[in-house]
Amino acid sequence: MKDITPKLISLFKKGYATPQLSRVAKKLQEPSTTLHYNIKKLEQEGAIKTYKAVFDYKKIGEGYCVFVLITLSPDEYGDPERIGNELVKHPEIESVDVITGDWELMLKIRTKDQDAYYDFVKNVISRKGITKIKTLTSLKQLKTEFVEL
Repeated sequence: MKDITPKLISLFKKGYATPQLSRVAKKLQEPSTTLHYNIKKLEQEGAIKTYKAVFDYKKIGEGYCVFVLITLSPDEYGDPERIGNELVKHPEIESVDVITGDWELMLKIRTKDQDAYYDFVKNVISRKGITKIKTLTSLKQLKTEFVEL
């Protein structure tokens, strides 16, 4: 059988997953038609943006997770979204937040390992407009917004 695992992972990360209606119906003890109606309503209202698979990142070769704090140069400080929108195009970057305090942006990045992260810093984050970065390495995730661990 043909192995399309990398293609599936890529699509699931982009929202090509569906809710498990039978599990939800059983848990809530509601008919699937009621669930379907309510879920469609939430989707139409924009309350549900997408459905994503939640991975064991070590098993898919993305086990190195860091949070990166970024300081922007004075000429970029007024529009942090401009650089943020450029950074979101990289698949290694899981999230980009405009923040307050001593830093302007916070990124969550996943790579295979420390070497891959180092290459990412050299090729992507070390660019004009970014004056300082601070990397915080995640040693172990104890809770996620997506599933109970």
